[in-house]
Amino acid sequence: MKYGFLIDHRKCIGCHACTVACKSEHEVPVGSFRTWVKYIERGEYPATRRFFSVLRCNHCEDAPCVTICPVTALYKRDDGIVDFNGDRCIGCKSCMQACPYDALYINPDTNTAEKCNFCAHRIEAQIEPACVIVCPVQAIVSGDMDDEDSRISRLIASEETLVRKPEARTRPKLYYIEANPSALIPSEQTHSDGYLWAERPSDPVFDYVQAMTEAEAKARTTYDVSHERPWGWKVSAYLWTKSISAGVFLMSAIGLGLGFARFDWLLEDVAPALSMVFLVATLALLVFDLKRPERFLSILFRPQWKSWLVLGGYILAAFGALITAQIALPYFDLAPLEIPVRWVGAVLAVLSAIYSAFLFRQARGRVFWHSMLTPFHLLAQAMAAGAAALMLYAAIDSLITGIRPAEASFLFLRYELIGSLVAHGVLMAGEVFAPEDHPDKKRAALLITKGVFSKTFWGGAVAAGVALPIILLVTGAAVGWVAALTAILALAGLLLWEHVWVQAGQAVPLS
Repeated sequence: MKYGFLIDHRKCIGCHACTVACKSEHEVPVGSFRTWVKYIERGEYPATRRFFSVLRCNHCEDAPCVTICPVTALYKRDDGIVDFNGDRCIGCKSCMQACPYDALYINPDTNTAEKCNFCAHRIEAQIEPACVIVCPVQAIVSGDMDDEDSRISRLIASEETLVRKPEARTRPKLYYIEANPSALIPSEQTHSDGYLWAERPSDPVFDYVQAMTEAEAKARTTYDVSHERPWGWKVSAYLWTKSISAGVFLMSAIGLGLGFARFDWLLEDVAPALSMVFLVATLALLVFDLKRPERFLSILFRPQWKSWLVLGGYILAAFGALITAQIALPYFDLAPLEIPVRWVGAVLAVLSAIYSAFLFRQARGRVFWHSMLTPFHLLAQAMAAGAAALMLYAAIDSLITGIRPAEASFLFLRYELIGSLVAHGVLMAGEVFAPEDHPDKKRAALLITKGVFSKTFWGGAVAAGVALPIILLVTGAAVGWVAALTAILALAGLLLWEHVWVQAGQAVPLS
């Protein structure tokens, strides 16, 4: 059994009865939608035509929202319906990023994710979904696609149908007959300043995307619903604090383990403590970004093992345990264990730095984050952040106390910072300028290089965050207070890049 929907746009009159019925059936809050009708117009007056598209969850065969959900709050039933359990949801919003169709929203009353669930309670009672029952022209068809005699199977077999975003490889089970392709492809639409029956919310980022789209748009969107960008500054800050925590420990392991510096308080004592401080900050940001933070431990105690949120949570927990061991060993006369603990911790530091690349890749709706360079870039950022954080601590401490770290340690951090900043700059250019064949990737990149994020990118992430620190380090000017300034610039540049990368990746509309 495999339930699916078909929308026959030969019949649809854009009346919104399906939207109203859905809201009534499920008590969907004002401003949120499980199904909605989008209007587009093509042509110039007087030769214009309006098209409707009914949008909702596609109940994908390979549902990315199910894969990324860390606590199995989203799951696929035996009958093919993708359903959700609000009692499990932690409000991480990752499902909203994973869905290529903008189908999910956060219920402001429960702070949990919701979407169309095919009116599963009605299906179990052998009643058709509310939207199907209420449609006055029978434009919405539902049924078992495994049953060759069902109406939906006959229509799919006999008519030419379309699905949204087949390139996402989700195998959607929502089919359209005679839907205008421009109505289903966001990159072919531009938006008017206002809608027929509604005000369009003002959003500078969205407005800039629309301005970029206007020259190549094939249609004008004249009615739609708004969709939020789920991840804000806390996610950018989490990537930054995580890179510092992982990078500081990695610098300590490399410097001491490979003999670049020996018997130095900065790498032996300060580095593990500093790594722990920023790991705690990382965990705090992760927890407080959740809509239901009190359910955070569900990730560890009720994990869904395909989700990189779960795998990342366990990696961070293991990394925290190794940092704790590294700090505690000297107090228990277990010095011989310090070397193996340090190297195991270094491996976990690398995993802590790069796992987010695989998490963001599970956000199948946000193709800009899918670069193969991202794991290497996150590692380069971690090494730059670790070297800069330790250099900043050493510079401030020496200015206050007059005690400098060992010369070998400072030279090690200086060369590490130069090398990792160069790698960061090269990989940043690769993510932004590498030729891509997907229009959403190109638009996100243009937002960074020429659009609404360009000043932050060029002035902050590139000039102040990479170029100036490298110049100061290469010329040997980075000593004393200048070393502190150099480290601050490098760390600020990394944070600005994280912000730009996260925001640009989710700025391009999905529906």
